Amino acid sequence: MYLRYFGLNEKPFSIAPNPQYLFLSDRHKEALAHLTYGLGDAGGFVLLTGEVGTGKTTVTRSMLAQLPQSTQVAFILNPALSEMELLASICDEFSIDYDAEQATLKRLTDVIKARLLANHEQGGHTMLIIDEAQHLAPEVLEQLRLLTNLETDHKKLLQIVLVGQPELQQLLQRNELRQLAQRITARYHLLPLSEAQVFAYIQHRLNKAGCKATLFDHDAIAFMHKVTAGIPRLLNLLADRCLLGAFSAQQQVVNKVIAEQAAQEALPLGLVPQEASVKRSYTWRVVSAFTLLFFSGFGLSYIV
Repeated sequence: MYLRYFGLNEKPFSIAPNPQYLFLSDRHKEALAHLTYGLGDAGGFVLLTGEVGTGKTTVTRSMLAQLPQSTQVAFILNPALSEMELLASICDEFSIDYDAEQATLKRLTDVIKARLLANHEQGGHTMLIIDEAQHLAPEVLEQLRLLTNLETDHKKLLQIVLVGQPELQQLLQRNELRQLAQRITARYHLLPLSEAQVFAYIQHRLNKAGCKATLFDHDAIAFMHKVTAGIPRLLNLLADRCLLGAFSAQQQVVNKVIAEQAAQEALPLGLVPQEASVKRSYTWRVVSAFTLLFFSGFGLSYIV
């Protein structure tokens, strides 16, 4: 609706993970450096945590882009699995044949080990990435640790990247998981964007969508950073609604007033400061009062 008005080729603030809009802030680059260093140790676990929407997927995609072509990667996107289901999912991801009717933990482990050894002998590397890893049960995490026991005299055959929310850190502090925690070669907790980074993030996405102009003023950026806490996913939701609001008001630049209204419409309850709600409520009461007086002057009844 607003694309032509702002000279945009496409919507710049979609929440879909489009690689063309990849924005690596200083914090994302630091996270990427930590993970890359950990992967260089050729085995064990690498841990990436962060709040919902902070860009963990962005960092993971950037990491994958830097891997050599000889690396085979498997993704587990639904980790609410039993031990058997986990091993079966790993086999499916690596296209490993197995007899589902005769499957046991040992048989599945054996066929996975055979694939890891074959890949290693051909000069390849094998990596397993588990997203939303905070949902893994302790016994499933222990099964993952056992998989990292598969090794040669010089290196482990499997690298495992655990990606999850802060609860994952708490889970790994449990006593029965202390052996796994000791095998984490790199860990990083991804923080949200700062106010300056929010401005750079928004401009980056606008530029990618074909608009070089500054469409958000300083006060709007400051407010957006405050109500979203610098979380990119929330910023996308809010910025998209801001552009729609500016278009509706025929404004070329998003100001704080537009941003406040957009926040009321787009963000979850509880994120918008109370003063913004009070201001809008007061404005609505004033408008309603003048409307009532206007119609009363003409002797008309006004029903709410």
